[in-house]
Amino acid sequence: MNKKILMITGDFTEDYETMVPFQALQAVGHVVHAICPDKKAGDTVATAIHDFEGDQTYTEKPGHRFALNASFDEIRVEDYDALVIPGGRAPEYLRLNVNVLKMVQYFFTADKPVAAICHGAQLLAAAGVLKERHCSAYPACQPEVELAGGRYANIAVDKAVTDGNLVTAPAWPAHPDWLAQFMVLLNK
Repeated sequence: MNKKILMITGDFTEDYETMVPFQALQAVGHVVHAICPDKKAGDTVATAIHDFEGDQTYTEKPGHRFALNASFDEIRVEDYDALVIPGGRAPEYLRLNVNVLKMVQYFFTADKPVAAICHGAQLLAAAGVLKERHCSAYPACQPEVELAGGRYANIAVDKAVTDGNLVTAPAWPAHPDWLAQFMVLLNK
């Protein structure tokens, strides 16, 4: 059965972590609506390409413009079956928006599937939904996961972990495992 999925994104979201799930989930028949606070359908957000080139952290290069296909102020979270939270730098400021936090909390209260990757854990931590949950993320987010009461899952960069309705992964190399685990939840 096809699901209606909400993707919360913003400027400087990670290019691959936004584009790949957005397109892959549509390719298998789901409806995916991408939104950003203060923006409407047709607006775009800047993306960034984060790569692992042997430095102590990732490098960042400009990515593509990503077109939103729904308006933040017009959606009703109750109309959606699942939530996707891409990483990048967007979660850093999205976590300051009380309406975004309420949206994230809704999916946990309703026990609907949530997929977060990389720095998406910053948004989960700020929403207060990680208590006693295993959560993977970009390694620099480990303190935030643990301070929010979660159990940081230190897994390989190409793996994902599922805990109840939540699927998380450290970064875009985990797309195959992360999306496969998320699709299992979508098909329940």
